[in-house]
Amino acid sequence: MASKLLFLLCFLILPPKLSCSSNPQTWVRAGYWNANAKAELSVSDIKSALFTHLICSFAFVDSTTFLLKINSSDDPSFSTFSGIVRRRNPSITTLLSIWVGKNEAPTFAGLVDRSSKRKAFIDSSIKTARDYGFDGFDLCGVMPGSSTNMTNLGTLLAEWREAVASESRNSGKSPLLLVMSSHRVPRLDSVSYPIESMNSNLDWVHINAYDYYVPTVDNFTAAHAALYAPPGTANTDEGIREWLNSGISASKLVLGLPYHGYAWELADPGHDSGFGSPASGPAITMDGSIGYKIIKSVGVNPVYNSTYVVSYYKVGSNWINFDDVEAIKAKVSYAKAKGLLGYCVFQLANDYNWVLSQAAAQGSHRDQFIKKHLLVIILVIVVIVILLTGAFLYYLEMRIFKFKGIMFVVKKTLSKLGDKISADADVDNGHNSPNLQVFSFASIKAATNDFSSKNKLGEGGFGPVYKGKLPNEQDIAVKRLSKTSNQGLEEFKNEVTLTAGLQHVNLVRVLGICTEREEKMLVYEYMPNGSLDFYLFDPARRNLLDWKKRVQIIEGVTQGLLYLQEYSNFTIIHRDLKASNILLDGNMNSKISDFGVARLFRKDVLEANTSRIVGTYGFVPPEYVKRGIYSMKYDVYSFGVLLLQIISGKRTSNYYGCNENLNLLEYAYELWKEGQGLEFFDPSLDDSFSSCKLMRCMQVALLCVQENSADRPSMLEVSTMLKNEVLGINAPKQPAFSINKDRDKENQSLSRETLLSANDVTITQLVPR
Repeated sequence: MASKLLFLLCFLILPPKLSCSSNPQTWVRAGYWNANAKAELSVSDIKSALFTHLICSFAFVDSTTFLLKINSSDDPSFSTFSGIVRRRNPSITTLLSIWVGKNEAPTFAGLVDRSSKRKAFIDSSIKTARDYGFDGFDLCGVMPGSSTNMTNLGTLLAEWREAVASESRNSGKSPLLLVMSSHRVPRLDSVSYPIESMNSNLDWVHINAYDYYVPTVDNFTAAHAALYAPPGTANTDEGIREWLNSGISASKLVLGLPYHGYAWELADPGHDSGFGSPASGPAITMDGSIGYKIIKSVGVNPVYNSTYVVSYYKVGSNWINFDDVEAIKAKVSYAKAKGLLGYCVFQLANDYNWVLSQAAAQGSHRDQFIKKHLLVIILVIVVIVILLTGAFLYYLEMRIFKFKGIMFVVKKTLSKLGDKISADADVDNGHNSPNLQVFSFASIKAATNDFSSKNKLGEGGFGPVYKGKLPNEQDIAVKRLSKTSNQGLEEFKNEVTLTAGLQHVNLVRVLGICTEREEKMLVYEYMPNGSLDFYLFDPARRNLLDWKKRVQIIEGVTQGLLYLQEYSNFTIIHRDLKASNILLDGNMNSKISDFGVARLFRKDVLEANTSRIVGTYGFVPPEYVKRGIYSMKYDVYSFGVLLLQIISGKRTSNYYGCNENLNLLEYAYELWKEGQGLEFFDPSLDDSFSSCKLMRCMQVALLCVQENSADRPSMLEVSTMLKNEVLGINAPKQPAFSINKDRDKENQSLSRETLLSANDVTITQLVPR
C-alpha cells in the first residue's frame, strides 16, 4: 500500500510531460526575409526552427487608392511564404512587412492624415493578411519628422488595433499581431514618436540598432552598430536608454541585429586604420553595405573590439566593420539583461550557413536551460518532502490510528487526481497539448438533464449526441457511445488522442471525457448552428447560406485541413470529411469534427496502408477503396467532393444529366468541359461581388477528385488557387469512378452503385481487392 501511494505521489509531482515545456514562447526570435533577395535565399531554405517569428518584406501602400498592395512579381512568394516556413516549424508566426519609408513617405503621410484613407488601408491590410496566411503586420520605415504627423500616426495605430480586435471577435480567429520598426531613438529634431499609442496598441517595436554611420555620409571609419561607445558617439545602449526614458515598456522593445556591415575606402591606407580614420567614401559596393555572407567569404581574421562590441578588418585600402558571432551573442545577452522582449535580425539572406542565427538562438536558450534545471532541483526537493509526508501518514495509519479514516480521505483524493493525470497523459501522447478535463458521470447527467430526449441533438455511428450546460453556463455537446454502436473503444481512444493535441479555430474543440461506470463520452464545445448538411441539402434552409457565407465556410475547412496536413506537429488524415462533419458556430464559421477514424503519421511519411477500409460512400478516393492506401491526398479528394456539394447544393447519392446516369463528379466534369458550369451551381448563389468565383471553385474541386492521387493538388496549393484568382491553374482530368472510363476495367466489380448508392453512409469494414 505504501509503495503504491509513494508511486502516485511521484507521478503527481513529476508527470510525463515534465521533459517538454508547455509554457508559451515569450522570447521573440524574429527575422526579415526580403523578396528581392529570393535568388540568394529561397523561402524553402529558411531554417525556420531557429525563429519564433518570420517577417516577409515588403508590401506597399498604393499611392492612388491607399490600399495595401503586393507587387505582382512578389505575389507567388508572398502567397506561399507562411505555408512553406511552417513545414519546418509548425509553430512559427509570420508577419507581413509594409514599407512606408523614403520614397513612400509622402503617400503614407497623406494616408495617416485622413480618416477615410486610414480605414481603407486598415481594412485592406487585414484582408490581405488573412488571404495570404500571415499572422500580423510589421510597419517598417516610419521616421519621426515633419513629413508624417505623429499624432495622426498614433490615431492610425489605435484604429488599426481596434479593427484587428473587431475582426478577431467576428471571425473567431486569433487576433493579428501589430508591430512596428523604429529609429534607434524615439525623438529626432524635437519630433517624437507617439509613445503612448505605441505602448497601448503595438505588440512590440523593432529598434533598428544599426546604420548609425555609413560611408556615403561619414568621411571617417566608424562602427555602424556599436553596442557601446564613448560619449557623443551613436550607440545602441544610448538609444535603448532613451526609449525607456520616453515611457515605453522594456517588454515592448525588440533589439535589431544587423547581418550586414559597411566598407570604407581609407584616405591613407598606410597609417592607423582603427575607428575614426579618414576615409574617402564607400568601398566594394556602391553604398559600402556588404552582407555577412560576403564578408566571411574573404577569409580574413577580423579584430573583435569589446569596447564597441563589433568586429573589423582591413584589406588593402578597404576598412570593413560588422557584427560577428561574438557581437551577436553579446547583444542577445544585453537584450536579456535589459528585460527586452527579444531580437529581430536584418536580413536572413546575409547570414553565412546560419552561423549568426544559431549563435543568437543559443544565447536565448541559455537562460531557459538554467531555469529548467532550477525547476528540476525545486521539484526534487518537493518530492522528497512529499515522500517523507507520505511515509509519516503511513506510519500513523499502521501504528497509531489502526483505522482507515485519515488514509481513506487522502487515498480517495489522490486516486481522483491520479486518474485525471493518467487520462491526460494518455490523451496527450507527446503532443504538448493542454489537459482534457475529466468529467464525472454525475456532472454530465446533470448537464444534459439526465440525457433528456429534448436535449438530444442527433445520432451517428458512435451514438447519440446531447446538448448540455455546465454549472458555469457554458454550453457543451456530449457524444455518448451507444451500447449497440458499431464503433467502440478504438474509435473513442483515437478521437481523444488526436483531438486533445489539436488546437485550431477551424477544428471542433474537445473539452473533456467521461469514463465512469464503463461509459465512453466525449465533451465538445457546442456548435449552435449544427452541421453543414442541415442547410446545404434543404431547399428552404440553403437560402440562409449566400455565397459570402459559403466562401467563409470553404475558407474555414481549407484552413482546418491545412493545419492537419501542414502546420500540426504530425500529419493527420481525417478520412471522413463530409458535410455532416462540418459544424457551424454562432457566426457560421466552419469547424471540422469527428476524428474517430482519423490517422496520424510523421511528417516524413507520405502514405500508409490498411486492410480495414473506413469512410463514407462518395467521399472515399479510388486508391483507398482498391488498395487500402491513404495519404494527404485522401482528404484532398474528400474536400473536392465537399466543395462540389457546397457550390451546387447537390447530394452524392443522386444521379444527374439528361439520362440521369452521371454521378455528381461526372456531371460536374461534363458541364465544366462543355463550358456550362452555370447549370451545376445552386441558382441562389451570386458571386458578382466576391473575389472568390464559383467557376474557379468548380475547377479546383475537379482537380481534387482526379483519379490519380499524384494529379491532385496539395491543400496548400488548393488554398493558393482559391485565394489568388489571377493564378493560372491546370485543366482537370476525368474524375475518379467515371463510368465511361471504367466500363472495361477489372475493378468494375466494385460498381458505382456500391460506391455512390447512399449519402453519408459510413463504411465500417471493407477488405480492398
